Amino acid sequence: MGVTLRDIVAAADLLFPPETAMSWDRVGLVTGDLDQPVRHVRFAVDPALPVIEEAIAEGADVLITHHPLLLRGVHSVATTTAKGRAVTRAVVADLAILCAHTNADVADPGVCDALASACGLTDIDVLTVEQGQGLGRVGRLATPVTLREFAERLAAALPATNVGVRVAGDPGARVCRVAVLGGSGDGLFDAVRRAGVDVYVTADLRHHPALEAREESSFGPPYLVDAGHWATEWLWLSRAAERLIAALGPLGTTVETSISIARTDPWDFLVGVNADGGAR
Repeated sequence: MGVTLRDIVAAADLLFPPETAMSWDRVGLVTGDLDQPVRHVRFAVDPALPVIEEAIAEGADVLITHHPLLLRGVHSVATTTAKGRAVTRAVVADLAILCAHTNADVADPGVCDALASACGLTDIDVLTVEQGQGLGRVGRLATPVTLREFAERLAAALPATNVGVRVAGDPGARVCRVAVLGGSGDGLFDAVRRAGVDVYVTADLRHHPALEAREESSFGPPYLVDAGHWATEWLWLSRAAERLIAALGPLGTTVETSISIARTDPWDFLVGVNADGGAR
């Protein structure tokens, strides 16, 4: 007997328990019949329509994404809206969609561990606890490096994006202790300061919270690295695929996995960059 969507959901729930998601989150199965057969599982960060079309073209039966498709309430899935087009396309093509969001962020290993690994961290611990779950990670570099070298190494480890990596801090400052949070992270500045780190790697840093954080530190550590939302979370996909196959046991040998490399960052190009990135 082959693998069904029921098996995939059970394995995903084991790896990323829905009850560990933040209270505001919406995770789990979005489309699909639990009894439908599954031979190919596709992984992606966003359940955007181009990603759904890509999964269908690749012959996937299930699309597992990090971000939820229906995080906020909708009242229609007619094709007159973007959400409606995405849901309708998946349903018509018998493509099941399953989301693991903050339950994958807090998982051990999960999204934050993949980012910590890309940073080259050791002695990894939880950054903070929210709603009873360990969120973010803190660790150390094997050897201290300059902030510029750290950012360049991280950029090389991340998938390429159209806007690169933003850094706030003295390029020549020595850094060793690092905090990370994949995706949006400017809500954890208090925890980052308490952790006593040299640099904080996250994404979606807004002007006012980031500026206030730099002022609080008198423009010293923790320095800030905004490595991009999509890029910092994409790193998790291959690990999630490997763990899912392992969780399926002997049935896993009948399932193919693939990773979407479609960049779903909303930015297409960058102009007017201060190329020398001089110190403040």
